[in-house]
Amino acid sequence: MKRNTYLNFFIITLVWMMLFSLNSCKDKSAGYQVDLTKLPDREVFAELTDAPYVPPSRPEKGNAFVRVDLEIIEKTERLADGVDYTFWTFGGQVPGKFIRIRQGDLVEFHLHNHPDNLLPHNIDLHAVTGPGGGAEASLIAPGKSAQFTFRALNQGLYVYHCATAPVGMHIANGMYGLILVEPLEGLPPVDHEFYIMQSEFYTTGSFGEKGHQDFDMQKAMDERPDYVVMNGAVGAASGNNRMKVKVGETVRLFIGNGGPNLVSSFHVIGEIFNKVYVEGGTLINKDVQTTLVPAGGAAIAEFKCEVPGTLHLVDHSIFRAFNKGALAQIEVQGEEQFAVFTGKQKEEVYLPEGSAIQSISSGKRQIEQLDIPEKTLEERITAGQILYKQNCMACHMENGSGITGTFPPLVNSDFLQARSDHGIGVVLDGLQGEIMVNGVKYNNIMPAVSLNDDQAASVITYVLNNFDNGGGLVTAAKVKEWRNEQK
Repeated sequence: MKRNTYLNFFIITLVWMMLFSLNSCKDKSAGYQVDLTKLPDREVFAELTDAPYVPPSRPEKGNAFVRVDLEIIEKTERLADGVDYTFWTFGGQVPGKFIRIRQGDLVEFHLHNHPDNLLPHNIDLHAVTGPGGGAEASLIAPGKSAQFTFRALNQGLYVYHCATAPVGMHIANGMYGLILVEPLEGLPPVDHEFYIMQSEFYTTGSFGEKGHQDFDMQKAMDERPDYVVMNGAVGAASGNNRMKVKVGETVRLFIGNGGPNLVSSFHVIGEIFNKVYVEGGTLINKDVQTTLVPAGGAAIAEFKCEVPGTLHLVDHSIFRAFNKGALAQIEVQGEEQFAVFTGKQKEEVYLPEGSAIQSISSGKRQIEQLDIPEKTLEERITAGQILYKQNCMACHMENGSGITGTFPPLVNSDFLQARSDHGIGVVLDGLQGEIMVNGVKYNNIMPAVSLNDDQAASVITYVLNNFDNGGGLVTAAKVKEWRNEQK
């Protein structure tokens, strides 16, 4: 009898679990379903924008018949300072235009291949349900246009890219962008929306090598990029191109990864994501530090800017950020919020028991000195640029602007120009404590840089001649003389 009771209880429990499971499946699929028999009753032309800007959400509720016109342009532009590259673009810039539509919209897509282009292209939109995401319907030669129509069935943030063979080469040359399919009611309002897309470039020359660079297929197949950048070029969204917001404002980032190979560990230094739409879909994660964005994938991240300062948007595979260009910036302007963050309140010497005072300077240790002939001004500037990117750019930025409140600028630096040694002592011995640069106080530590006389002369000459510091030539003999004076 007891056995039958247990058996009956087990059967009843199993039935309830099955009913609960079915009900859960029903609930999960009970979201907005596109009615394919109902056609939109109005027509709109999609507003397209270049990164980092995002088109506004349509104020009208409901669906529309949306026309999208996108032009493919092959053009040579800046990849880094002094470095040019022939990009293949959707709309004239890398990444391609940002497209914003709504779930249920009927989209008539017009793709145009400019007659001056050399190659055929097409487009694969990950938001499209259909063969090749539209690639098969849109393959066109230069001087031709293609048209196809699709229904936006699923909401989310999606990548689009060229899918013409060799696909990897077309993507690696800049052919990617983002298309947002908003929910029917739109996304919740925020103060600012920005478009950030990471990608890699594989060039015949190494990072920073001057002149025109061509695509290197072997490096691409080996997944060894020379550049990993935000928004198509080194510095495209940092320094003078940084985004600007105010304290207390909310920010939504539409983040894409064009690849073609690397996964991005996307992180904002100095902020925490209050909300992340995982992989650009409807699953929401909260209080996130770093979110993975796969090659050919996307994510949406939101946060509120609580304190002033410069936020650094990076791939936390960190050498990509500070050595290959995967860096963007948002400047948060406004009053200090000491209840949230004070900044450095004081600095004092730390002496563990039994220890002696330590010096940050390593400038007096023995550095191998090679017998190298003196260089000309041009030779020093060329060599100095490479050394600057290897040793100085992470703190002082490629354009010498520094980081507000943290690392002083090198551009037209009154501090540097006032030094009789032209900065030799700072480079070789380091610097600690409060200094005033261009009317702003800085209190940080710059460690000594392990450079020989020839290298130090080159990097200082580069700084003098490229950041409006009056120019001039510093020789290896001058650096050697300074070292000897310190003994």
